[in-house]
Amino acid sequence: MPRRCRLHVPFPLLLIASVLLAHTARAQDVAPASPPAAPTGTPTAPAAPSPSSSATTPPRPPLISPTPRPSASAVSIVPSAPINPARDQQALAAQGTQRPDAGEIAANPQEVFSEDWWGHARPIIEMHGFFRTRAELFNNFFLNRHNSSLQGNDPQYLWPIPLDQSYTQLGGGTGAATALCGSNTPLPNQNCQNKTETSANLRLRLDPEIHISDNLRILTQIDALDNLVLGSTPNSYANQPAGSPTPKTANGQPATYNAYAPLGFDATTQGPPTAGVNSWTNSINVKRAWAEYMTPVGQLRFGRMPSHWGLGILDNGGDGVDSDYQTTVDRIMFITGLKSMDLYLGAAWDFVSTGPTATPGANPANTYALYGGQPHNNCNSCNVNEWAAFLAHRTNPELQKLALARGDLVINGGLYGKFRSQSLDIASGQTPGQTPQTIDYTSMNTGLEVRQAWALTPDLWIQALWHKLRFEAEASMIWGEIGNLPGQSSDVANPVDIRQIGVATQTEYRAVDDKLDLQFGFGWASGDSSAFNAEIAPKQGAGALNPAPSLPHSFNRYGPLSTFRFHPDYRVDLIFFRNILSRVEGAYYFRPSVDYDFIRHADGERLGGGAAVIWSRASSYMQTPGHQEDLGLELNAQIYYQSKDGSLNDDPTKIGGFYTMLQYGVFFPFGGLEYLPGQTQLGDASLSPAQTLRLFLGVVF
Repeated sequence: MPRRCRLHVPFPLLLIASVLLAHTARAQDVAPASPPAAPTGTPTAPAAPSPSSSATTPPRPPLISPTPRPSASAVSIVPSAPINPARDQQALAAQGTQRPDAGEIAANPQEVFSEDWWGHARPIIEMHGFFRTRAELFNNFFLNRHNSSLQGNDPQYLWPIPLDQSYTQLGGGTGAATALCGSNTPLPNQNCQNKTETSANLRLRLDPEIHISDNLRILTQIDALDNLVLGSTPNSYANQPAGSPTPKTANGQPATYNAYAPLGFDATTQGPPTAGVNSWTNSINVKRAWAEYMTPVGQLRFGRMPSHWGLGILDNGGDGVDSDYQTTVDRIMFITGLKSMDLYLGAAWDFVSTGPTATPGANPANTYALYGGQPHNNCNSCNVNEWAAFLAHRTNPELQKLALARGDLVINGGLYGKFRSQSLDIASGQTPGQTPQTIDYTSMNTGLEVRQAWALTPDLWIQALWHKLRFEAEASMIWGEIGNLPGQSSDVANPVDIRQIGVATQTEYRAVDDKLDLQFGFGWASGDSSAFNAEIAPKQGAGALNPAPSLPHSFNRYGPLSTFRFHPDYRVDLIFFRNILSRVEGAYYFRPSVDYDFIRHADGERLGGGAAVIWSRASSYMQTPGHQEDLGLELNAQIYYQSKDGSLNDDPTKIGGFYTMLQYGVFFPFGGLEYLPGQTQLGDASLSPAQTLRLFLGVVF
């Protein structure tokens, strides 16, 4: 019997052989790469040899791409030849599609060799943002004023009185009474007295960055549950958009309520915020999206983007972890400069307000835009046109550190300017709910009115650095006019002037290994000596110093609108300017402060505390409720802690990882916020201090 022979092959060799066989079998089913077919009418030139190739260097194997198997239906393939947008609009429209016209799934991505991986890298997504939860207590923010214009006849109310706080009229008459407290039976009927409001809110902010290359990227800002008040969307709320007919059940009860939680007391869960159903906003808000492309001569930016300049009293990006307001502009901008001189300049075209747009419901001829198409502005004279430009000197950060270490003086600064104008505008007092997207084409003058307004806004910023000392200042002015101001002036030959000025300074000194931070801040916003106030006429809107049209000086001639308003995200305190007035306006302040890090490590971990004193006065005493300059004195204190987690902790000027702080503030109102003599007959009309307590919890990444 012949003897059998056994061949012993090691397992690694079997594995390598199987891989080679599989690769060979696959290569037989794959057609070799061939030059792409040119579109009809386009000549194809032969490929030229590479200048760097030589006879001794073996040619690189051609790239192999899987070829889709033929099918019964024809498959339209987008031509791979270069597309000329000026000649082939159909090819341009098809560029970037992910599926063939027949609906089949497109071929797999092109296979590449390992040495070519860098040339076929996909876009990289970089993620930043923060998550925060804030709990706040407001006590007596209405400063014991007895009523507000929302709930009585006080023409200059400071803060809406809580719904569970009863009060009396200025003249001693019956005011708003919430008689639901006490222990009376069968139902309580005593007036409620509660000066305190408590609340908590949260926000998840995502800032994805899509890096296509070193020169091209797309940036976005997305807020989820944006400042959602905790407990504000229980399942006991109505589940029906406001204003729509309310269906009834068989027993006549509203059918839009949860039968298992008909009362707030019975709520079992929270629902996602949905605009028009249980909230004013949706769960997710896309706030910004813009692109940046670095050309050989400068950077091009376009889209909806932040705008920030100097200290931020005019344009403020509002990207702080505790921010609530921001300047977001629709802009096309180009920035260039001389890097060797640290000199930068830029120009921008801003889309402030475009007026009515052609959308479904607004223009019957564009009804099909509901299913696609391109909405557009159909009132060019209604545009609020704005052009911006800046020239700035900003020292390179690394060179700046070296200069400060040597004891040199470093100067940075620049000039920023904007000009805006508008000819026509949407008429004031239109039908409630009417917006520029739903203009009435059958109304007089198609619902428009003359505006004839323009404004020039120059802004100067300067920064001086020396050793551990920093001095920074920003001054801004708004100079313009409004030809037709609704309810005030309709004579375009005598327009209402705009004359507003604002100044802010910051002086900072650091010591004890930068643990000690001493600061002194000053700010001034011009006021209006002839603005409406409690002595002369009722005032519209909230806030004691809110800008208002001036009184007529003679006939139809009106005084200038001169109340300057800081950006609301430029914050100097916790109570008066931040909440009661919502911003610095028509006033000036002095703010000394001190902060000290008791624990501070190189990895970013720190524990510290601080205190500040803010003295505020009115720029024009006639604009205050009490016709006095002194507005109040506020004391703020805080303790804070930052963990060592997160990549941002390498920069001591940034907040990263887990961050928390506990803040307390008390505001003592002065005569400028009092009632005028003889304005009230009440025995208890004196003001009382306001207090706040804030807890901040956040994660920054």
